Amino acid sequence: VGSDERLDLALVEFSSPESVPVARFASEGSLRVGDWVVAVGNPLGFESTVTAGIVSALGRRPEQGELASSPTDYIQTDAAINPGNSGGALANLQGEIVGINTWIASRSGGNIGLGFAIPASVAQKAVVDFIEEGRIVYGWLGVTIGEANPNTFPDIRSDLGLGNRDGALILNVYAGSPAD
Repeated sequence: VGSDERLDLALVEFSSPESVPVARFASEGSLRVGDWVVAVGNPLGFESTVTAGIVSALGRRPEQGELASSPTDYIQTDAAINPGNSGGALANLQGEIVGINTWIASRSGGNIGLGFAIPASVAQKAVVDFIEEGRIVYGWLGVTIGEANPNTFPDIRSDLGLGNRDGALILNVYAGSPAD
């Protein structure tokens, strides 16, 4: 139905003559640091693997240079996630989906207790976008923003009479953009 490389998510449609069980998403905001979770997937090709852990942090962003994209804040868990778990469920103990396993932070390429999942609320919005638009719709303001600190653009700061004030400096407005 649709896919998005930035989030590493896709929605597929299929039909089956049999009844297919459907997982439920957890309520938004119900997940807390310290909650027990299970990661389901096929790590390193081992099918139908389940590992357990806790939610280590919420709202994580990948560091500069990580292979993961940063259009969202991720759930961090110490449930073992390894290559092959991507797309698998991160579920709470009630079996509700709280996230979609997506990446690990590791120097070796294997799990060291730093697994990350796309929050269920982001996945739910992606599903709606895939159905309605065929793709994820990202917000776009249409500006280039720089930092207006005294070390950046000192001549422009002087010309604008900014003095010692800090803030964002709009460097460019794209023609035809929402900001235009």
